Amino acid sequence: MVSIDHVAIAAIDLDRAAARLLDEVGLASVPGGRHPRWGTANRIVPLGDTYLELITVEDEMAATASVFGSAVVRAVSDGDRWLTWAVRDDRIDATAARLGLTVEAGERARPDGRVLRWRNAGTDDPGRAPELPFFIEWDGPESIHPGRTRIDHPSGARGIAWLELDGDPAVLDRWTDGAELPVRFSQGSGGIRAVVLRTPNGELVVR
Repeated sequence: MVSIDHVAIAAIDLDRAAARLLDEVGLASVPGGRHPRWGTANRIVPLGDTYLELITVEDEMAATASVFGSAVVRAVSDGDRWLTWAVRDDRIDATAARLGLTVEAGERARPDGRVLRWRNAGTDDPGRAPELPFFIEWDGPESIHPGRTRIDHPSGARGIAWLELDGDPAVLDRWTDGAELPVRFSQGSGGIRAVVLRTPNGELVVR
């Protein structure tokens, strides 16, 4: 099964980006952790079974030594912006074999000391089109998923309703092997254009 796991926002400064999300769209966040291999660090906007990730460069030398870290470096040079998105895939090995991707292990320590572990594919693919997600498989119970962290959003946001993407729907369809994902396409080549969240008062558009 394939479903949206999270959407990442590249941020120059995590605290300032978190304050802007809270002030402008009523989304609260919690500290995340560090990704030493990529030279990055993050904050999490929990949304239930999904989440938004604020990610920044913490160690530029380590970041520029990896494909993903380099992408964050380039992104923040233009200010805060959408970076990429991930889909949860419970058949990640088969997906990687089909697309010729490498499955890599990742981990980070939470503020409470617990270690989150996962496997991902496509993160370090420099040829991946901006509208295409990478694939992730979490190691551990659903309760430790970053989106499950308890938090009260002033907006009441409860999950991702759909994504607005620039790009070619056929390319995404081939990449995900026809998975039904809540995405809508605009004409353009910039990748993620907006994330639309569910709230008790209707949809909340985050651009």
